[in-house]
Amino acid sequence: MNTKNQDIHASSPQINPKKLLLSKWTAVEVVDKQKHFLVSRLIQPNDLALPITEIEIEAVYSGNKHIIVWRELQDVSRWKQGWA
Repeated sequence: MNTKNQDIHASSPQINPKKLLLSKWTAVEVVDKQKHFLVSRLIQPNDLALPITEIEIEAVYSGNKHIIVWRELQDVSRWKQGWA
């Protein structure tokens, strides 16, 4: 395996959207004391044959909920898996 492929995999974690429910995430940049999040819901498309594209995340501190595209969690400049 060449170094370029290793760098790609190291910088973006492999995530299965069906296994995201109740997973814990830390925002790299804290906004309004919201740092730790939990995936509270997987949003199924109307056509069940289509893949999941959106999830609902809930801020642990405030309880605020946001719907995001689950692939955003792969951006290591914005998210870290687990609570750090």
